[in-house]
Amino acid sequence: MADTTKKIRILVVGCGNMGASHAKAYHAFDEFEICGLVSPGKSKNVLNEALGNKYDLYDDFEDALKQTHPDAVCISTYPDTHESYAIKSLEQGCHVFIEKPLADSVEGSIRVAEAAKKAGKKLVVGYILRHHPSWEKFVELSQQLGKPLVMRMNLNQQSHGNMWNVHRNLMKSLSPIVDCGVHYIDVMCQMVRSKPVQVNAIGARLTDDIPEGNYNYGQLQIRFEDGSVGWYEAGWGPMISETAFFVKDVIGPKGSVSIVAKDAGGAGKSDSVESHTKTESLRFHHSSIDKDNNFVKEDTWINLTDEPDHQELCNREQRYFLKAIQEDVDLTDHIQDAVNSLRIAFACDESVRTGNVVSLL
Repeated sequence: MADTTKKIRILVVGCGNMGASHAKAYHAFDEFEICGLVSPGKSKNVLNEALGNKYDLYDDFEDALKQTHPDAVCISTYPDTHESYAIKSLEQGCHVFIEKPLADSVEGSIRVAEAAKKAGKKLVVGYILRHHPSWEKFVELSQQLGKPLVMRMNLNQQSHGNMWNVHRNLMKSLSPIVDCGVHYIDVMCQMVRSKPVQVNAIGARLTDDIPEGNYNYGQLQIRFEDGSVGWYEAGWGPMISETAFFVKDVIGPKGSVSIVAKDAGGAGKSDSVESHTKTESLRFHHSSIDKDNNFVKEDTWINLTDEPDHQELCNREQRYFLKAIQEDVDLTDHIQDAVNSLRIAFACDESVRTGNVVSLL
């Protein structure tokens, strides 16, 4: 067990949307002490001002790592830096919280996982939906529907302004169905707990603002060993329709469960980070019918009173990170799930680029 009286000195690398939210959590928790904010641009200055100008600022990650000697590192940079930053942090004896995806390749994610094991340090991946009570309930209820399951999810974002800058930078290394898809692939895998066997995916390049060969719209399909199937769609850009950006359904022989987010799913919300985790209500449809084929039970509406906003979800992620460090939580399954969801996402990316069905066996 770790010494719970000693503050954990943490270096925050990446000060944009997610990095800023994680830093605000560390700033608020007595158990953490921020020892530096790192970004190449002005985002660290903006964040530091919001936190009372209390922290040292650094332009370069390696310099900051050497100078601050942190106990832990929070990595919320673009995915093409995740592997190198995580491994360097682990090799210096730091625990690591890292935003998804774990790396920008399957091989890279395995190298990070192995580095954490070798260093004997905690590695927590930022799967924010795992910390949302309604999403946890969504997964739980899905397991009452029988098998096989049909899972339908999407997150289309009509991104503009700074979010389009963010998305264009992300697409230099990853497609939307990899970067966002790992969240929802992870949810599907939690629902079925069956081996994925095959993927098929399509994509389209709808703008010249991204590198040749990349695509800003994608849709994937997954087949599982137990007969379950999953579908996920993601598109980024100012041309993307908002008509159906918020679809979260799971269907089984005994009925269906749907996330119904009337406000968060409304017009103008598709590129709002705050809206992406909103649930508002769960609708549980029961498929039982009588001799006249009429439903014998009305749909059940579940409105959980615990509906955390985006900042509170980040706070909960960091409480989990803290618990993992202080209580020596075994993260083997957590890390393996992160690697597996990324493996599936990259297989989907391969399917888009080759036009072929990709076997996962």
